[in-house]
Amino acid sequence: IWFVILLLLIFSFLGTRGADRIPHSWQNFMESALDFVVDIARNQLGESFYREWIPFIGTLFLFIFGCNWAGAVIPWKLIQLPEGEFAAPTNDINTTVALALLTSFSYFYAGLSKKGLGYFKRYVNPIPLLLPINILEDFTKPLSLSFRLFGNVLADELTVTVLTSLVPLVIPL
Repeated sequence: IWFVILLLLIFSFLGTRGADRIPHSWQNFMESALDFVVDIARNQLGESFYREWIPFIGTLFLFIFGCNWAGAVIPWKLIQLPEGEFAAPTNDINTTVALALLTSFSYFYAGLSKKGLGYFKRYVNPIPLLLPINILEDFTKPLSLSFRLFGNVLADELTVTVLTSLVPLVIPL
């Protein structure tokens, strides 16, 4: 986790150092990343509601993107440690559960801040019979989000590990 956070801080520093009106090199790269996040937020949240969520969505996106690429590019499992192992931060179920819970709490906060207590009307719409299903959905959504991210990253790391361990069979060292 600290490796990815350090990389994000370095990229942020390089992208904002000596910012000009006409972007160049790192500033251009960071502005492209910001434009990408803004487009995602605008398309998903709508024109009138997206601006206040850009920092949260951008942080989540860049952190998960950095963690996934750190696991995909660097074969951490090949580095032997006396205890434990190196792996992508999103290869730990605790990290993915924390990210999923943050997303769920933000979802509830956004609904309550926009609609007040009227937000809970969605549980009984279109018919009150759906109340238990809608409540169950809100409790299982973080579980689903965390397992999906964890499973994708774990499968990616296992694939990279298997392929890198097969290299000596094809190319003798």
